[in-house]
Amino acid sequence: MRKQRNTRWHFFISGCILSLSLLLAACGSGSSTTGGSSNPAIFSAAHQPAQASGSSAGSASSSSSSSPAGQGTSNIPIAQYLIKTLNVSMSVKDTQKIANDLQNWITTTDPRAYSAGITYNQVGNNLYNISLTFSVETTLYPQIEQYLTNYPAQHGGQLLSLNETVQDVTNDYIDTQSRLTNLKSEQTRLLDLMSHAQALGDIISIQDRLTQVEGDIEQIEAHLKELSSQTSYYTVVIGLQPLEGVTPPPPNTPTWNIGQIFHDAFAASLAFAQGLLSVLIWLLAFLIYIIPVAIIAWLVLRWRRRTRVVSATHIAGNQP
Repeated sequence: MRKQRNTRWHFFISGCILSLSLLLAACGSGSSTTGGSSNPAIFSAAHQPAQASGSSAGSASSSSSSSPAGQGTSNIPIAQYLIKTLNVSMSVKDTQKIANDLQNWITTTDPRAYSAGITYNQVGNNLYNISLTFSVETTLYPQIEQYLTNYPAQHGGQLLSLNETVQDVTNDYIDTQSRLTNLKSEQTRLLDLMSHAQALGDIISIQDRLTQVEGDIEQIEAHLKELSSQTSYYTVVIGLQPLEGVTPPPPNTPTWNIGQIFHDAFAASLAFAQGLLSVLIWLLAFLIYIIPVAIIAWLVLRWRRRTRVVSATHIAGNQP
C-alpha cells in the first residue's frame, strides 16, 4: 500500500515538472517570436523620420525601395528640386523687332514671368546685338524652350546655339528644411526652459543659445527662400545677332524744302528780335544807375575841359 502511494506521488511530480517545462518552452518561443517581429519594426519606425530628412533624397528613396516587404514600407516618390538655365543664341534679320516680339510673347504666355535685364550693343549702323534675360515659371518652361528652339527657322533666322544647364539641389533643399525644423523645435524648447528658469546663470546661458538659434533660423530661412525662388522660376537668356549680309536701312537724307527754309529763317529772325528786345529791357531796368553815373562823368569831363581852357588863356596873357 505504501509502495503504491509512493508511485502515485512520483508520477504526480513528474507530470508537474513536464507541464512546467512545456509551459516555459511555449512562453519562451512566444516571446522570441514577438521580439523578433516587433523590435525591427519599432526601430525602423523610430528612425524613419531621421532617414527621410537626411542629406540625400536619393539615399532615402533607395532605402525605401530596398527595404523588406515584411516591414510594411511603401515606395513614396520624393520631389526633385532643380535649377535650370537656358541660353539660346540666334541670328535674325531685325534684332530690335524680334526682341520686342519675343518679349511680348513670353510675357503673354507666362503672365508671371519678369525681365531680369536687357542689353543693346551696337555693332554697325542701326545694327545691334541684343541680350534678353527672363525668369519664367517652371511649369511653362518646356513650352518656352520648345518655342525658342523652333523660332529662328520659322522666322527666317538661324539657331546658333542652345545650352541648358541643370543643377540638382534636392539634397540641399531637404537638408535645409530638416535643419529649419530641428532649429524651430530647439527654439520652442529653449523658450519653455526660459519661462521656467530661475537661476541667473541658467537664464544667461539659455538666452545666449536662443540668440544663436534664432540667428541660424534667419539664415536658413533666407537660404530656403532663395532655393524656392530658383526652383520655382528658371532663367532664360536669349542672344540676338544680325544675320550676315543684312544691310541696315539707309538713313534719312535731308532734301531741299523752301517752306522749311522760310520757317527756319523766320525762326532765326524771331530769335534775334527776342534777344534784342531782352537787351533793351535790361538797359531800361538799369537806367536808374546808368544815368547818374553818366551825368557825373559828363560834369567831370566838362570841368576838366574848362580848367584846361582857363589855364591856356592865362598862359597866353602872360606871354610878352
